[in-house]
Amino acid sequence: MNDVDVSVVVCVYTEDRWEDILAAVASVRAQSRPALETLLVVDHNQALLERLAKEYKETAEVRVLANAGPRGLSAGRNTGIAASHGGIIAFLDDDAVAERDWLRHFAEGYADPRVMAVGGRTMPIWASGHRPAWFPEEFDWVVGCTYKGLPEGRVRVRNVLGGNASFRRTAFDAAGGFATGIGRDGDKRPLGCEETELCIRLARARPDAVLLIDDRAVIHHRVPEVREHFGYFRTRTYAEGLSKALVARSVGADKGLESERRYTTRVLPAGVARGLRDALLARPGGAGRAGAIVAGVLTAAGGYVLGSLRARRGGATFTVVEIESAVRTEGGGPR
Repeated sequence: MNDVDVSVVVCVYTEDRWEDILAAVASVRAQSRPALETLLVVDHNQALLERLAKEYKETAEVRVLANAGPRGLSAGRNTGIAASHGGIIAFLDDDAVAERDWLRHFAEGYADPRVMAVGGRTMPIWASGHRPAWFPEEFDWVVGCTYKGLPEGRVRVRNVLGGNASFRRTAFDAAGGFATGIGRDGDKRPLGCEETELCIRLARARPDAVLLIDDRAVIHHRVPEVREHFGYFRTRTYAEGLSKALVARSVGADKGLESERRYTTRVLPAGVARGLRDALLARPGGAGRAGAIVAGVLTAAGGYVLGSLRARRGGATFTVVEIESAVRTEGGGPR
């Protein structure tokens, strides 16, 4: 194993995204800095597993494997980590494509041995062809994209965002894998925050660890039409509150909500002010954006309160697993 080799993990779960999956893999294979391997981890879908295995049977650098853990994104990622051979493991969403220098910018960040994770910038591709006028950029995390309020350039952060991120392999040796019970499970309620919980846990295990976002590492993420509606916006912000409650229970509210305090006290009020200003100037969507920000905050707060109550009563749990790496079990690099 070479410490600078990059394995890319793409977790997939439905044949409905077949063309998106092929596009994601093609974008990895076209990188200016080639990946050591691409691992497609299939989440408990035998038909998709067989179809992908047939599609890539002649492609040595693409490996198709089944999620070895419980259903869901976190266990799929853990399966990919365990099976990979690179010193760096990058994650790409199955409905996203990476720009040509994506991996090159990731790899540059690891020149500093203290760096344990590097994330990138995720841009939305709206199904309708344009951003809905009411949809605030401050809430682009709702559709899995980089949101207004994140720092620009290459900067140190509390956590990276999971759909466009990379980690040094030793980060998982120090902190364990992604927690199951927090993240997404197919098309069920769109929970999240598993990467936040992991990054905070990593910082505790390795106090010297540096986590970065480099906004030159760009991917383009498809936003389906159903996610352009306020109903999904409300559902996703509520689920975020539920997830944040689990994270806060795991790592404490001081760290679990550290970035969120700045976001809600500085970024969102500024967004409301811009929306109201645009409404006064008769610009389209201004009032809608201001209203959506307020609604998003209230809905997320409601989810957080309910999630906290459930967590105290023991009704919501998650599990952190130690990853048995293929590098350790095989005693070397890829065969």
